[in-house]
Amino acid sequence: MDAVRVALLREVLAGTEWPAAARRFARTLRSSVVPQDGGLLLVGTEVYEPWHMAAHLVDESTWSGLPQLRPTLVRHRVEPDDPVHLAAGLGRIETAGRGQTLLVVAPERPGGGLLERVHDARRAGATVLTLDGGDAEVRGLAHEALTVAAADEVDLDTVQHLVSAAAGENGAPAPRGRRTFRDRLSRLADQLTAPPPERW
Repeated sequence: MDAVRVALLREVLAGTEWPAAARRFARTLRSSVVPQDGGLLLVGTEVYEPWHMAAHLVDESTWSGLPQLRPTLVRHRVEPDDPVHLAAGLGRIETAGRGQTLLVVAPERPGGGLLERVHDARRAGATVLTLDGGDAEVRGLAHEALTVAAADEVDLDTVQHLVSAAAGENGAPAPRGRRTFRDRLSRLADQLTAPPPERW
């Protein structure tokens, strides 16, 4: 999702908790991967693979100059002819430990032994973050969680857009006097979507 659409989405959600909650979660995500120089694992459930979140984080890592945000997508089913960047299976979580971050995107309770693997990775020292649908066991494994319940005014896909955009925006500032095109576009989008000033 480009900067203009993210700015419009934030404008639509102004007055709700979601823009600020996504920024807080993104700050935690960024602070867990940046000092460790990477090691971000992204995993979903058997039914829901977070392809879009992976793609947006790759884009944000490029645009923000934070390669540590580029995740390894961990998949429940890996085929022998899958390309290398799609060939990480659940066994990858078993090797996770200190200095690595595991981001679990789970609209529902995952099966297939994922929770046990995540629990083991946490015990081995990995930082566990969850974007979840409210399952207590999933939340219980997280050092930091952002829950999107069915009754909320947004869905999990929307929150993933907000989180990934905020993770990139909160990256290292551009050198003084040298703003990137994306910075300028984002600022312009914010100005165009800002409400008019109040007249007294």
